[in-house]
Amino acid sequence: MVAPGSRPASVADVHELAMAMPHATRTGASQGTPAVYQVGGKSFVFFRNPRPDAFDPQTRERYDDVIVFWVADEADKRSLVEDPDSPFFTTPHFNGHLSVLLREKHVPELSHAELAEVVQDAWLSRASRRRAAQWLEARELDTRGHASVGDDTDLTERNSRGRVESGRRRSTQQ
Repeated sequence: MVAPGSRPASVADVHELAMAMPHATRTGASQGTPAVYQVGGKSFVFFRNPRPDAFDPQTRERYDDVIVFWVADEADKRSLVEDPDSPFFTTPHFNGHLSVLLREKHVPELSHAELAEVVQDAWLSRASRRRAAQWLEARELDTRGHASVGDDTDLTERNSRGRVESGRRRSTQQ
């Protein structure tokens, strides 16, 4: 639910936020080809064509409006898809894949700030350590608090702290 005083996100915001990330490139989005946003040749957000694994459970009709966002780790994925108030989901096809799915029609359930965080986290999960560290440092954010930037020591502790902070952000914005 969008918090009072903030505006609902839109699908156009997904495109704008993804392209606003450093070194982001866009492919597709012409003649039925879905848009794919990449950093360093790695996709971090992409719009999917209808596929057999994502469908309406009642009508069995394939979803034609699925957006994929990469996440840093399995814990981040679980925190998004297991939250009953979250519009994010996954399918068996994405088991073991560090990403979450969101239907375009559910994007307005997020605030612009929440969507920005999801897009930024997706970019951070796929950007090189150097690029991610530079982006975080430019915003005076702690690079040690992000799983894809620092060294691998105390990774479990950082991930646990991130989940708590992420959950706190969501609960205060609802």
